[in-house]
Amino acid sequence: MFCARWKKEAKLLSKGARKFLSYKRDLLPVEKIALVESARAQLQVALKSRDREAARSAEKLLTQACEQALPDYRRPGIIPENIEVLFVAIVIALGIRAYYLQPFRIPTGSMQPTLNGIVGHPLAREEFPSFPVKAWQAVAGGRKYLHRKVNPTNGKRYLRPHPDKGPDTPWVTEGQRLQFFSATRLHFEDGETMTFPAPRSALEQMGLTIRFDPDRKSSYVPPATSVSGYTTTGDLVLVDKVSYHFRQPRRGEVFVFDTRGIEGIHLRSERDQGAGSHYIKRLAGLPGDRIHIEEPILMINSEPAREKYLRMVGNQEGIFATDGVGYHPTKRPDRLPQFIRWPGDSVQLRERNDLRGSGYTGTDLALRREYFALGDNTDNSLDSRYWGAVREYNLVGPAFLALWPFTSGHWGFIK
Repeated sequence: MFCARWKKEAKLLSKGARKFLSYKRDLLPVEKIALVESARAQLQVALKSRDREAARSAEKLLTQACEQALPDYRRPGIIPENIEVLFVAIVIALGIRAYYLQPFRIPTGSMQPTLNGIVGHPLAREEFPSFPVKAWQAVAGGRKYLHRKVNPTNGKRYLRPHPDKGPDTPWVTEGQRLQFFSATRLHFEDGETMTFPAPRSALEQMGLTIRFDPDRKSSYVPPATSVSGYTTTGDLVLVDKVSYHFRQPRRGEVFVFDTRGIEGIHLRSERDQGAGSHYIKRLAGLPGDRIHIEEPILMINSEPAREKYLRMVGNQEGIFATDGVGYHPTKRPDRLPQFIRWPGDSVQLRERNDLRGSGYTGTDLALRREYFALGDNTDNSLDSRYWGAVREYNLVGPAFLALWPFTSGHWGFIK
């Protein structure tokens, strides 16, 4: 307690040297170990004799012996050091994305006006703004300008038939690049493949036309067809992948699910909405619920939906007081089997008890419980009315935050 300062420092150095040898003994040459031990022994002798000057000399020898024991260490350069930092940051980001929070881009307009999808706006190339204006619009609102001649000739340009869906279906593929950017590819008979940075629906809004030739039984792009205009990006939302491990999904919340095993999603309807790996909808029914529609009201277990936003869609209140919303049965002659096509049609969502005797046991019983999903833009949404229920193993989590763009009017928590 009342030990002199120089003695405390000497004892700490001796202790540190001992730990150094313990940690590095297998890496050190025998002669280096001997030098460190010799210098440490001299320091111990100086401490016992209470010789301050001898202790200082021993400290210098011990410090020098430890520093020279290992091979010369060179600090990495700026580039390797930054690459290492970047790699660690990527690993952390991937870990967060895989287990906690994941961003998703809204590709279509099925959730409007709650969330925006990618929308195309026709505009002649001569009316495009200057580069600084386009750059600012891209950063603030995700606006992207596009001008491209699809068929510059005076004749029809035929598309190749889809390899899996027969000659009546043109080979037009939609997907994503780098997880965030939508892309559409047109495959032509002449072997060329044209790629556009937008979904097909947006391209059609900017001038893309595909028609069917009954004589050749093949689809084609008419003469002098161009795509010209700009797209406003879909909202980038953040999905909570943790909550459903600790609570049950709730009616009325916006949620994301994957499309594994939902056969109807992976079949193209006549509206040609492609199947994505994930969908975002509003959760309208829980396991055990019976869903039907008494136009335009959504009925849950023979009673009108009570949840605020489900009720607002049906009654066309607030932001939903526009065309294209309201729970209407879908009366279209699509190839897809529709689960709710006419007034009076209903869907009974299965729960754990309904699955007993089906061959599933334990966790499988819970993971196959069913949920009903609806898009807020119900007249322009392929949802559970078309392809049926979403099983529990498909659930990803609730979408709770719109991150970007800042000018969409949706930035903030999702309601």
